[in-house]
Amino acid sequence: MDAWLHSLLTALALPQFGLSTVFVVAFVSATLLPMGSEPVVLGLLKLNPELFWPAMAVATVGNTLGGAVSWWMGRGAHAMMEKYRGSATHVRAIGWLNRFGPKACLLSWLPVVGDPLCAVAGWLKMPFWPCLLYMAIGKFLRYLLMTTVLLHLFPGQLPGF
Repeated sequence: MDAWLHSLLTALALPQFGLSTVFVVAFVSATLLPMGSEPVVLGLLKLNPELFWPAMAVATVGNTLGGAVSWWMGRGAHAMMEKYRGSATHVRAIGWLNRFGPKACLLSWLPVVGDPLCAVAGWLKMPFWPCLLYMAIGKFLRYLLMTTVLLHLFPGQLPGF
């Protein structure tokens, strides 16, 4: 089993497949599906450290585009959510998001609340391009920080590598 898993990870980490795998996983993980893309990025970089910057770029683009899909899903759900208008949670969330506007999308990198935040920004019909820009900045900084910390501060201490 270990040999099979290692050969699969090695194949997926090949430059011709690894970056596309990072893109797909980063994209899917930015939608409302509960999934993390950092292990895939880390696996690719442990096998191909020279792909650090391309992996950062591809993961950021994939995760940002996934956030954009969440934004559009939220915008599409606007009519359906009309029945919840006026609830205490709704009023609090709307007040917070209206106060910060598209800059709130900088927090799209946060676990649990980040992806729904993108959907709510779309639901509130916040401007798409500024939201996308702030999503990209937040997501890039997350990948850069997490991957740098994992690769450089804890070398050789990661399970399976």
